[in-house]
Amino acid sequence: MAYQSVLFRLHFSILSNIVAGLPFFATLFCVIWSVLFNFEESTATHCRVANYLPSISAAIGGYIPQRNVWRICIALHAFPRFLIACAYYRYHVRFVVDTWSNIYTILAGLCTLLHIVENFALVILTYISSLDNREIHENMFVLFMVTSEIYMLLTCFLYRWGHSGKGREMTPAETKSFHYKVGLFIFNLSIFMVAVYMYFRHNWYCERGVYTGFAACEYFVVFSNIAFHYTAKLDFHDQVLILGGESHRSSKAA
Repeated sequence: MAYQSVLFRLHFSILSNIVAGLPFFATLFCVIWSVLFNFEESTATHCRVANYLPSISAAIGGYIPQRNVWRICIALHAFPRFLIACAYYRYHVRFVVDTWSNIYTILAGLCTLLHIVENFALVILTYISSLDNREIHENMFVLFMVTSEIYMLLTCFLYRWGHSGKGREMTPAETKSFHYKVGLFIFNLSIFMVAVYMYFRHNWYCERGVYTGFAACEYFVVFSNIAFHYTAKLDFHDQVLILGGESHRSSKAA
């Protein structure tokens, strides 16, 4: 007689809290600790004008213990992110679309690839700081932002397309998730564009306080990115992660 043996069981709600909570905590810790204990060094720029907040790169990569806390948290959250990326592919392709089903499936695969590359780029820029190798760090940051923005846009598109076919309409949780996704994507892209403007304005004119505005925008970009991925809690609210297998027991009739 065969029976299933469950060795590990974790509800997705708990997993999503952990995956989102780790980078959220790490960001807050690194910024606050840098302001309290490394203020002068972390807020200094080549313009030598007054600045009141450290950039993300300065907060996470230049000082101890911030660098260690950030690296540990990102490492712990990275592997579940890869699992969630694969889960989203299965989530998207289970819906039936009326036309262009092959294109829909390809876009679902592309969405998963973007999610994986985004996570990979985050890990690389975490472990190679701007002090270690500025070129690699900057290239990985650009790759992270590009894949992140395209991933969020494509996810919103697939979400709407998948629920408009012959499959089924959105549940209340999925409707809420979709609205959050769209709002967070628009906010993330908008605040990122403001950050880019402030970054170049600071470098061009060296005005007081502009780099502080850039740093604040960076924080909002990070937090809105985390919040976008956290909407997975609504999409998989009834799912569990199980580690187990099948065992076989033989029995003889008396």
